[in-house]
Amino acid sequence: MHMKFQVAVAFSASLLVLAACGGGSGSGGSSNSSSSSSGGSSSSGGSSSSGSGSSSGGSTLSLAAQVGQKAFFDQNLSSGKNMSCSSCHSPQYAYGPPNSLAVQLGSDPAQSGVRAVPTLRYKDATPPYSDNAANPDGVTLPAAGGGFMLDGRAPTLAAQPQLPLLNPIEMNNASAAAVVQVVQNSSYAGLFEQAFGANVFGDTDTVFADLGQAIQAFEQEDLSFHPYTSQYDLYVHNKIGGTLTAAENRGLRIFNTGDVGNCSACHYGGVSFDGNQGLMTDFTYQAIGAPRNDGSIPGNPDPIPANNDPTYYDMGLCGPYRSDHTPAQLGTPDQYCGQFKVPTLRNVATRSAFFHNGVFHSLNQVVHFYNTRDTNPEYWYPSTGGSGTPVNNPDYALQPTYVPGATVAKVNDLPTAEQGSIDEEVPLGTGITPADNVYATTLAQGVQPRAVGSTPAMTEQQIADLICFFNTLTDGYQVPATPPTSGACVN
Repeated sequence: MHMKFQVAVAFSASLLVLAACGGGSGSGGSSNSSSSSSGGSSSSGGSSSSGSGSSSGGSTLSLAAQVGQKAFFDQNLSSGKNMSCSSCHSPQYAYGPPNSLAVQLGSDPAQSGVRAVPTLRYKDATPPYSDNAANPDGVTLPAAGGGFMLDGRAPTLAAQPQLPLLNPIEMNNASAAAVVQVVQNSSYAGLFEQAFGANVFGDTDTVFADLGQAIQAFEQEDLSFHPYTSQYDLYVHNKIGGTLTAAENRGLRIFNTGDVGNCSACHYGGVSFDGNQGLMTDFTYQAIGAPRNDGSIPGNPDPIPANNDPTYYDMGLCGPYRSDHTPAQLGTPDQYCGQFKVPTLRNVATRSAFFHNGVFHSLNQVVHFYNTRDTNPEYWYPSTGGSGTPVNNPDYALQPTYVPGATVAKVNDLPTAEQGSIDEEVPLGTGITPADNVYATTLAQGVQPRAVGSTPAMTEQQIADLICFFNTLTDGYQVPATPPTSGACVN
């Protein structure tokens, strides 16, 4: 039995905008001080108390966090004076994107991003990046984990906002000095001096670093970044109103069952490093093989422009934005290629763009992809050749039809030589190695894919129940006066 499978079994005993303020990171809101590490004791609501970023004299935030709050909502911190961190990381959308675009536009609207915008909620618990990071489950062997941005290249929450501020396809500032000049001329310059010293504006590098520290303080202290106010939080802490319906309970069991959903193998919901519970991530990196978000998808509403270049690949940990795990350094196949950070599943039901390239736009698509990537690749990847009458694929598929006998370009967003790190754990693959006592997760390590045409791991009913459970992870839950007695997520 594989180690991650063991963990899952034990646990079953979680419009002007771009990947801005984090086109590969994660963003936050306003109000009180930091949350309890109990992961559920907070009574704060799920959204920010101030969409404008203004603060009152009675704020319980530290001076640094008050500066960060104002900076987070300051559109002047972009070259076009038209977007702030909150443009992409909206408090009203769990600090994720406020629309269904796969990737966001930058301050220069002629520029388009290359990665979907992650949520900034629950980022305060993320450890620094390491190639051999400990896993919070306490059982799985160390692997690449931690860090900020989708490829972990920002070491801290303070370093993370510096990247989008200077990225031409995000906030598009020419230099750190240009950002500092905006801060020095801002309405909160005096507050900045109170927080960081009267002579702080004498050194550009210091101010730029302090701005990151201020935004980090805001994300750490403000409860709207980690409210723990979902239905699941009430349930797991045995609070009043914390009951799950029959369908939601079935979905939770599927989430935790190693030979069915196996979600908890990566989206770990147990107690994490700092005592938080229910983060629904183990901070690791996985290569899922998401389809390329390009024109090969019929009717694709927003293919990524960078993908028009057939030689361009976004391969996560092995490039192009990291330069320390490249095939040129490590050889081919490169174990890091195609790996992106495992996101939290908290508030996942509020999203409408999924995976690093935003290729999917519904949870129904995402879960079906996990279930049928190997068994029915023709649903997800383009194909050529074949003969006869095209067959209609299910309505959730990216590819509407398939010609019998056609060749499917599986895992088409990675070069063929770099596809060895593709995850073959359940439900994607079989999770079985030739020697089943060997810890492994990928094709290159000997884990077997599911045969094309074979039966997927989950039934349609199990998928529906799993999605019902995902809905219980949404913050801001209000206990209904009268519990529902009918509906897809009840019985």
